[in-house]
Amino acid sequence: MVNLMRAAIVKVFSTKHSLTLPSAALQYIEQVLLDNEIPQDEWVVGLEFWAREYLKGEDSSSLVSLPALKKAYESLQLGTTDDTDQADPSEINVESHFSVIGSFDMPPVHFDSVRGGFTTGKGKASIAGQASSRSAFLRERWGIIKEIILRNENFTPPAIGGHDRSNYLKLTSTRNLLGRAGQLFLLFGMLSRDPEGRLCLEDGEGRVVLDMEDAVPGEGLFTEGCMVLIEGEYTIDETIRVLAMGHPPSEKRDIARGLHGHVDFLGGGAMSLKEEQKYIPSILANTQVSFVVLSDVWLDHPRTIPALRRMLEGYAEAVEYRPMAFVFCGNFSLKGWEGDGGLKRYTNGFNALTDLLMEFPLLHSSNFIFVPGPLDPWSSTTLPRPAIPSVFASRLIQRIPKARFVSNPCRLRYFGMELVICREDLMGKMVRNLVGVKKEEGVDMKRYLVQTILDQTHLSPLPINIRPTLWEYDHALRLYPMPSALILADKYERYELTYEGCHVFNPGRFVGSGGEGGGEFEWSMYYPATGRSERR
Repeated sequence: MVNLMRAAIVKVFSTKHSLTLPSAALQYIEQVLLDNEIPQDEWVVGLEFWAREYLKGEDSSSLVSLPALKKAYESLQLGTTDDTDQADPSEINVESHFSVIGSFDMPPVHFDSVRGGFTTGKGKASIAGQASSRSAFLRERWGIIKEIILRNENFTPPAIGGHDRSNYLKLTSTRNLLGRAGQLFLLFGMLSRDPEGRLCLEDGEGRVVLDMEDAVPGEGLFTEGCMVLIEGEYTIDETIRVLAMGHPPSEKRDIARGLHGHVDFLGGGAMSLKEEQKYIPSILANTQVSFVVLSDVWLDHPRTIPALRRMLEGYAEAVEYRPMAFVFCGNFSLKGWEGDGGLKRYTNGFNALTDLLMEFPLLHSSNFIFVPGPLDPWSSTTLPRPAIPSVFASRLIQRIPKARFVSNPCRLRYFGMELVICREDLMGKMVRNLVGVKKEEGVDMKRYLVQTILDQTHLSPLPINIRPTLWEYDHALRLYPMPSALILADKYERYELTYEGCHVFNPGRFVGSGGEGGGEFEWSMYYPATGRSERR
């Protein structure tokens, strides 16, 4: 049967349409035909539609590429081809449009400030990293945000000269400050410290010391490592007397996707904004699809397993509304894995969870995703950090078919949507390292944190001596283009809010304190159809 199938594929793709099929593409076509149980007498017809759809693609070539082949198959599934009517979105297999992407699986996409665009590195990123990578990732971060600023309407001069042309904002580099004492300037750069410990601003061309005595910070949290806009006066002491400081403007997802839709940021094939919009009817039609998100699931806490049993019983009974994915974020141990008996206690926790999940076979069609916390093995201070070693959860991986242990952070792709999951005690780190914050009563620190993270287009806008990162995997921490949703799992109090179209929420600790505003057990559910989360 396999030989007959392969002969049919070669006949349609190679003989009729003169396409060369690499082994990976050939195996993918065979797998699709087998998985969907296509009858033998329908092979040629289906393959003919597939080949034609592939040739319509912008990135089609005589040597068939696997991403382009998958894109053609997805277009046929959605019924969004030019020669067919729109398919019923509710009849589409949503599972085939869901995937989990780890930080170490993402392609090394770099920003080229000369071209003003992104390129994909040819080599594989290294955990150790070359010496040049130490400064390259910061230059890329600075370059991306500067491009966003220059595209902002307040920084873009009108094409035709006139009175309005003098009103737009203009950036000045630190190199152009010398000899211009007493003048006001608008600068953009990164907050850092010089060898003498003084706060300064660095851009791509130099450094200038900041006098913060008269500074008025805008909204958001300002720490070393943040890229900021500063308005101030250059003094005869060759310092900037800061008058105002603010975060750069953000750029909405649809604008960024419109500019860089040809770039494959996640590794599953590039998707243009037009293609992304084709998925919207399918997303809206499948209102039953949801993701359950839990954080600090302490498996060695006496109340955790009973609480999980009650939660899973409820979802198992909801026949039409079973979650597509359960996202468990660490830490997975209250007492930690280090010390006498720690490894055994940690392993026993996952064994207990395995026994619990085996009691609910109806939920085995859901995806179970495990994201490590700061104190999970092997405890690491760097981001991104690898998945929990399989030795601790080998029994769970063997028994639960869709269990997956991934890196922190990781990403979920659902049709054209992107969800970023990060387990990090970010609020505490940001507050401890503040160099400025707006002084007024009733400051909403949760909103300030979300605004800061999204304006900085990065999950960790802190210096590497405070929050070390793997230099060559910094692209995995990037939040550009802005995701559809961002899950900031933190031990800080839970919240949910939307900023510039991106829904951000913290599910809170699963085993809650039961105090004011919090329940005994807390988690969140995210609904892609509405783009919002609900507390549970």
